[in-house]
Amino acid sequence: MTHASVPKGHPLGLHRVLEPSGVLPQPAWRLDARPVCCDNELLIDVLRLNIDSASFSQLKEEAGGDPKAVKRRIAEIVRERGKMHNPVTGSGGMLIGRVAEVGPRFPDPHLQVGDKIATLVSLTLTPLYLESIENVDMKTGQVEVKGKAVLFASGPFARLPEDLPERVALAALDVCGAPAQTVRLVKPGQTVVVMGAGGKSGILCLYQAKKRAGPKGRVIALENGQQACADIAALGLTDDLIRVDATDPVAVLTEVERVTDGDLADVTINCVNVPGTELSAILATKDGGTVCFFSMAVRFTAAALGAEGVGKDVQMMIGNGYVRGHAALTLDILRECEGLRKLFVSRYAGSAQRV
Repeated sequence: MTHASVPKGHPLGLHRVLEPSGVLPQPAWRLDARPVCCDNELLIDVLRLNIDSASFSQLKEEAGGDPKAVKRRIAEIVRERGKMHNPVTGSGGMLIGRVAEVGPRFPDPHLQVGDKIATLVSLTLTPLYLESIENVDMKTGQVEVKGKAVLFASGPFARLPEDLPERVALAALDVCGAPAQTVRLVKPGQTVVVMGAGGKSGILCLYQAKKRAGPKGRVIALENGQQACADIAALGLTDDLIRVDATDPVAVLTEVERVTDGDLADVTINCVNVPGTELSAILATKDGGTVCFFSMAVRFTAAALGAEGVGKDVQMMIGNGYVRGHAALTLDILRECEGLRKLFVSRYAGSAQRV
């Protein structure tokens, strides 16, 4: 096929939007997921999806814990929307696959057919066509599939490393914006609270928070899961580990006040994957401090009105999933910290719970 005969694409993917017209692919309801590579696109043979934590928790709850129902619902969403965009949580995840075709005007001229990559953009804006869903890991939210996906010219991606198991790299890259933003937010000597500290994003944030705050800082991990608390304790990345329900703002405030002698946190990073934790994060933070919401379960109105209602003057920010260099930084954490690498391998590269 000559360059002239290859269909042209918009760098932001506007040509893939089916409805409603005039919007970008992420807020669009439905995308054109036909597996045809436009001149500036990348066509990918999809191997595995990583459904984001908030979305997968919602899907499991909706399905009553039935793995077959989860599989059916994922297939329904992708068939209806042309992308894996959970209509309840509004979130997606990311994928890994092999390059099937490189458009002649795709920005990276070094990619070759057959290269294995991870997309670093959300599935909520990634055109996705599924031929079949092979297996669903009910523990990790990773889904083995056969299908095709499209990466736009504007979409970042990372080549999969050879020194880490595929499922481990996928899990880490899915949340690589969180530890990268933590590096920007935390300063030496600060007190940092990480909520949902036992999940993959939370535990990576703990590592960077401890590294950035330094010996004069204080890192406080909040986590409700018993096993997750044991994992955090074994890593030794915190000054205080508190087992508490993040949806209980009074309990969170009480515990953070206790360990900080009432000073509260300079920075609070919310990685909890269930709704209703906005006020807990706000109350844990001192006036003039910063709250960063990385959870896809967070509601802006609850955060904004909640802070107003309790008279808290805190800076609130939504954690941008994209930070320049975030993929390399996150993979390097697993190389630097043997304990974290072993934990990720045991969680994500061990025997999968498949259906």
